[in-house]
Amino acid sequence: MKRRKLGNSGLEIAPLVLGGNVFGWTVDEPTAFTLLDAFVAAGGNCIDTADVYSHWVPGNVGGESETMIGKWLRRPGNREKVVLVTKVGKDMGAGRKGLSKAYILRAVEDSLARLQTDRIDLYLSHEDDRQTPLEETLEAYAQLIRQGKVRAIGASNYDAPRLAQALALSRQHGWPSYNCLEPLYNLYDREQYETELEPLCRTEGLGVITYFSLASGFLSGKYRSKADLAKSPRGGSVGKYLNERGERIIQALEQVANTHKAGMASVAVAWLLARESVTAPIASATSLEQLQSLIAATELKLGHAAMEQLDKASAY
Repeated sequence: MKRRKLGNSGLEIAPLVLGGNVFGWTVDEPTAFTLLDAFVAAGGNCIDTADVYSHWVPGNVGGESETMIGKWLRRPGNREKVVLVTKVGKDMGAGRKGLSKAYILRAVEDSLARLQTDRIDLYLSHEDDRQTPLEETLEAYAQLIRQGKVRAIGASNYDAPRLAQALALSRQHGWPSYNCLEPLYNLYDREQYETELEPLCRTEGLGVITYFSLASGFLSGKYRSKADLAKSPRGGSVGKYLNERGERIIQALEQVANTHKAGMASVAVAWLLARESVTAPIASATSLEQLQSLIAATELKLGHAAMEQLDKASAY
């Protein structure tokens, strides 16, 4: 996989990021190790996780994904093979949330311990914290970068005005700035990113790694009816896509996939890769078969006709 520059972060990543949100949820440790090994062997080099993964699973406390990845990173040579992305800010219970300086400085130590590493390559604000001044959050990141615990920073789930304000403050004070945005973006969820965030990212030169790149699996074609939602623990978040527009998108994906002799998931990821502002989609897999379909997307070139067909079917 040919590497791409991630904005102005100084990091270079392959055009597919492996999502760690399923580790400790629908993926156990042996399977996670198998997937990580296969991903790196195929040329992948960026892993995305967060401290909160997978706090939502009954019996979990958060940090399960980081812990699993940390055990894999301990294997000789693995840490140097990957760009490691994790996040802070989402509610982990017991008052563990937000982007205050005190909390970030505490949370980063917890993440480093779970990941069994001395540095995080890209540390993201997982969601905006309007109770904390942006200045305080950016000061915390500046300190972590000075200490060498974090190499670059980014934001996820920020709206365009708040992201622009944070970037302006970094320039004003000479602080490190957000070099990357991790937005919700896929063939179905297009409007907010394309109308508000994409123009800002292009103007500011931010790298973009998209989450829910397959709309929680919907764009793989796995869920075609309400009865299909029981197929997976993730099915509960897919129901909102089962409507007329969603069906149009699935039909177009199916047609393009048949034409290119590719899987629907591969086509959905390839569509994202063809977007000029997108550095790399994040996608998770629970099996080697799923992972191979994602890797195949990095070699799939969609022509003008295919892109036009998908754009038209998914028009908002």
